[in-house]
Amino acid sequence: MTRAMVLLGIGVFVLGASMVMGAAPPAKPDSLRKLAAEYYGWRDRNFPVASSSQGLHTWDDRLADFSAGAIAARRNRVVGLLGQVRAMPADGWQKDDRIDWLLFRAQLETAEFFDRVMDPEATNPQVYVNECSNAIFSLLKKEYAPPRDRALAATARLRAMPALVEQGKANLVRPVGLYARLAIDAARAIDPLFNDSLKTLAAALRPGERDDLARAREAALAALHGFADWLEKRLPQMTAFKPMGEDRYNELLRRAYLLPLDARQVEMLGQAELARYRALEGLLPDPALADPDPSRSAVVPKDQEDFLKAYESRQDEVVRFLREKNLLTLPPYLGRFSIRQLPEAFKPTSPGGFMNPPGLYDTDPSGFYFIPTYNPKSPNFYIRAAIEDPRPILGHEGIPGHFLQISIANHLPDEIRRQHGDGVFVEGWALYGEEMLMRTGLYPDGSAGQGQVLRLSRYRAARIGVDVNLHTGRWTFEEAVKYFMEDGGLDREAAEGEAAGAASDPTQKITYMVGKWQIMRLLGLYRDRRGKDFRLGAFHDDLLKNGSLPLSIVEWLVLDDPGTLERALGAMGTR
Repeated sequence: MTRAMVLLGIGVFVLGASMVMGAAPPAKPDSLRKLAAEYYGWRDRNFPVASSSQGLHTWDDRLADFSAGAIAARRNRVVGLLGQVRAMPADGWQKDDRIDWLLFRAQLETAEFFDRVMDPEATNPQVYVNECSNAIFSLLKKEYAPPRDRALAATARLRAMPALVEQGKANLVRPVGLYARLAIDAARAIDPLFNDSLKTLAAALRPGERDDLARAREAALAALHGFADWLEKRLPQMTAFKPMGEDRYNELLRRAYLLPLDARQVEMLGQAELARYRALEGLLPDPALADPDPSRSAVVPKDQEDFLKAYESRQDEVVRFLREKNLLTLPPYLGRFSIRQLPEAFKPTSPGGFMNPPGLYDTDPSGFYFIPTYNPKSPNFYIRAAIEDPRPILGHEGIPGHFLQISIANHLPDEIRRQHGDGVFVEGWALYGEEMLMRTGLYPDGSAGQGQVLRLSRYRAARIGVDVNLHTGRWTFEEAVKYFMEDGGLDREAAEGEAAGAASDPTQKITYMVGKWQIMRLLGLYRDRRGKDFRLGAFHDDLLKNGSLPLSIVEWLVLDDPGTLERALGAMGTR
């Protein structure tokens, strides 16, 4: 999942003060949409850093309030609203109204689940380090306002960070050692973001304002470094990573993703797909082509700048291919997609980089993919792949992948659907796009590009086993790392980062292959339904125009068949 969507998707959400807990639920669809609009507005005000990341810059000078009272109030509001939404008489509503009810309920179910089961403010120190790093990063990544305005906002946020760190220390009554180690690494790597990156804005300040920024920055860095030291001293006494268990994992699959699968079925899907892609690697003329090797590249970039330019230039080839093959429609509002260097603070849990698509509220339609620092001798899979042939990753992150798909989703007129960021759809589409480009002829048979697509699918399949088995309690963390290396084909650095990401964000790692499988299934049904009128590009357009919704709902919209959704809802024991 994209980093911006993670911030918005699993945060603690809140309800507007106008709602009274326990009140009778409104019975009409218009009332549902009013509730949702109030909810989104209140959430955005209470999570200003997430709002900034999504292109809403009203509260750029604030951080979230993580005091115990604020956390409790937010959670109570979510529980109260969810109870009212569950009680709505939506069975008798029209199809589109019922779909919106299901989506809004799933958004609330996700928030309530992570509050209740993961309790991140009490267990995960990354919550507080991420709030600080994203507080500054969200002000830097786009030139949405004059540099001086953004620098003043940065000063205000930096000033608030020592108090936020103290709130974190008070809240962390059950810190998990694995999460703490990731937070320590991120906190100690944050200096370049606060120092070097902020210099681009500080030049616009008056002398006194520059001094204020410098003092605030030093205090924030001291607080974060002190937080890392505080965590490190307590590591021996911290709680070990604890799986949520199979019942709760199944609850998350059903209620958040509306999936017609349980944990064991998902794990079996991962085994089947892993076996298939390992075998397909073996069927290559040279199986070593699946393991990226910069020495095979005709041109090796000379430095970081050359690397980023070479990477970005290959997107034009993919776009030309899509147009020539009429594989999908590129909307006229599509902005520019670019490649940037990954900030050091985000490396512990994002070893391959991450995507920043246009935000929900962005007036700027551009997007970025952050790639790790260039090193031609790096063992990191993503760096090696980017040097040899970046097109498979560009197809995933850029066009036709995340950048295109999320740009389209952001233009939906239905607010509930526009706000929905289903990770299974988002990552499933991006992974599907990698193989779709290969199957339609972008890469020659027996090429490094083709080999890379197979390896990328192989390790996405391996992610399923890691995620399911970690969180259902069948595997230890080290067993997960070993599985990524031996079965997924990753180097140790990438494998440890992948396993850490899986432990920190349950179910995110299954979204790729589960979503791809659902899209492939839907493609087959769509082709059968269209018969001689079938066109692949039309399928892609019909799929993307609905936004980032659960694929069981997309199937109902595209084929007018609610069967898959009914199976998912039946397994939930609810309407």
